[in-house]
Amino acid sequence: MQTKNTYLFTILLFFYFFTCQSQSLHKAISQKHFKTQKIIPGAYNFDSYLPLLKTKNVALIGNQTSEINGTHLVDTLLQRGINITKVFAPEHGFRGKASAGELIANSKDLKTGLPIISLYGKHKKPTTEDLKNVDVLVFDIQDVGVRFYTYLSTLHYVMEAAAEQKIPIIVLDRPNPNADYIDGPVMTPTQTSFVGMHPVPIVYGMTIGEYAQMINGEHWLGNNLTADLTVIPIKNYDHQSVYHLPVKPSPNLPNYQAIRLYPSLCLFEGTDISVGRGTDFPFQVYGSPYLPHSKFSFTPQPNAGSKWPKHQGEVCYGRDLRNITPPHEINLEWLIQTYQQYDTSVKSKFFNKFFSKLAGNQTLEANIKKGLSIKSIKAQWQKDIENFKEIRKKYLLYK
Repeated sequence: MQTKNTYLFTILLFFYFFTCQSQSLHKAISQKHFKTQKIIPGAYNFDSYLPLLKTKNVALIGNQTSEINGTHLVDTLLQRGINITKVFAPEHGFRGKASAGELIANSKDLKTGLPIISLYGKHKKPTTEDLKNVDVLVFDIQDVGVRFYTYLSTLHYVMEAAAEQKIPIIVLDRPNPNADYIDGPVMTPTQTSFVGMHPVPIVYGMTIGEYAQMINGEHWLGNNLTADLTVIPIKNYDHQSVYHLPVKPSPNLPNYQAIRLYPSLCLFEGTDISVGRGTDFPFQVYGSPYLPHSKFSFTPQPNAGSKWPKHQGEVCYGRDLRNITPPHEINLEWLIQTYQQYDTSVKSKFFNKFFSKLAGNQTLEANIKKGLSIKSIKAQWQKDIENFKEIRKKYLLYK
């Protein structure tokens, strides 16, 4: 009898474990299937937003990344009978060819004849005249998920103008290639500028659609303004998805490696260190004539992405990062090491006034000069980051 009971118990136990393993396997297969499905940006989801544009006068905020299968969104919408009346362009222009910081004048699109209004320089926000006879705004720009990337600031000003003029705005969401981690100091109000308008970390782990919801929800538009916002979501996407952009988002972010290194290397823009502007590999190297001579060097020269590169015509010694695995955090080792190794005769000029704007505070520069460790510097960020994560949760559209 005992043998029979033992046998039955063994059979039941086998079926229990078999069922559990089958469920786990099914879950794993489902997750793997989800991960391998093609990510579909919001712009492709015509059924969700074309009905909102029919019979309306539409203005598009976009650039070269506003594309669908290689065709610009402007051309696609015009082909589908949508009445596009004008285009607003961010930094780098409508076709994305202007250098960083280069002033861009209003112009006309050669292909469509549409007026292009620049939202860079002194004219960062659409005026009442700009929005005259506009019924709806469509925002479709590929972001890279970093606080000082200025497309976020353009989004803010467009939402503010839309709220003031009571014009609805539709954000066609696109994946964030740096969404898998959150790091860096949360910006303090004293450092507010066009390269940082909101109290978020350097890397904030949200898509531009989620970020638009946060701008609205946290009342960052000011004056009790809230935009009439619709976000068209991405399909088959989560914050851990690896996404290679089909079009480079700006002239000096030519590939996935540069985009992943950008959160760490852009801090060098506030120093005397070159990040490879004026080379074929911007944001994949760093160096200076005032660092110790090494086997690796590069010489910045004017090119399409940078007309006036830092250390133009000078041999820069430093480090080649083109083949490393990009970190899943803000790398401070490179910054601290270059500061420590810098030629003492010019060390006082290592940091410039722009550094605190990029860092989002004045503390980071001071801590590096004091010689604090990376661990102790980052420990100072953690409480603010945890507070930000709680705010962020309210606006997430994806896991």
